[in-house]
Amino acid sequence: MSLVSLVVTWLGHSTAVLDLATPDGAVRLVTDPLLHRHAGLLRRRGGRPAPEAWRGADAALLSHLHHDHAELRSLRLLGDVPVLTAPANARWLRGKGLRGVGLGAGWHEVAPWVDVRLAPAVHGHRRMPHRPDAASGHLVRARVDGSALTVWAVGDTERFGGIARVRDLAGGHVDVALVPVHGWGPRLSGGHLGPVQAAQVCAEVGVRVAVPVHWGTLHAPGARHLPPGWMDHAGAAFAAAVRRSAPRTRVVLLRPGSSWALGDAGT
Repeated sequence: MSLVSLVVTWLGHSTAVLDLATPDGAVRLVTDPLLHRHAGLLRRRGGRPAPEAWRGADAALLSHLHHDHAELRSLRLLGDVPVLTAPANARWLRGKGLRGVGLGAGWHEVAPWVDVRLAPAVHGHRRMPHRPDAASGHLVRARVDGSALTVWAVGDTERFGGIARVRDLAGGHVDVALVPVHGWGPRLSGGHLGPVQAAQVCAEVGVRVAVPVHWGTLHAPGARHLPPGWMDHAGAAFAAAVRRSAPRTRVVLLRPGSSWALGDAGT
């Protein structure tokens, strides 16, 4: 039995809370925090995330600076915590009074038993005139007694050649992945994974457990019901695609605010 416990709480869109614990302590990480009712012009379906779900974070993992991922008010709600991201993004964040930490090519220690590093991503379709365009995912590794648990927060990306290299960067295995499977509109723009492409990525990297994110949460004003049901299809479509193309991957479908613990239902 692993000495590392993991609880994943999905707060909607790309925001997830990773609660890692060992006999030596606990670490809470928040990915791409969107903690308010809305994100700029985009509307959130449902209420804002409960503060107790994200309060007490030790660090934030920021994939890129698009407004639906890097919302400054939400980052400030976390308090004076390090925001781990690409170096160009970190410099921009420091200019906004946040504790941006630019990660290099290797592992960055968050706690004596938890490390984080950047993972490759390709996401360049929507250039931002006033923010850097660096995009990445994150790998989180918890180590205890010679074993390691690895989580991949994929971030926004398209499927690209060489994505299987993530498994090598992770140390040979990816236990849990937060995989984007859609967007905030009925049509998926470039630089993103749809359900089928996301399943193919899980197969290529060898993901053991996949939690679909980046779906069913945000919508443009007036677009929630046009066409009917578009906000709800991506999770189930991803699960079906995984059964076809990545049968060794287990899919855990969450609703915003719900949690899953490693070890639940036989995992």
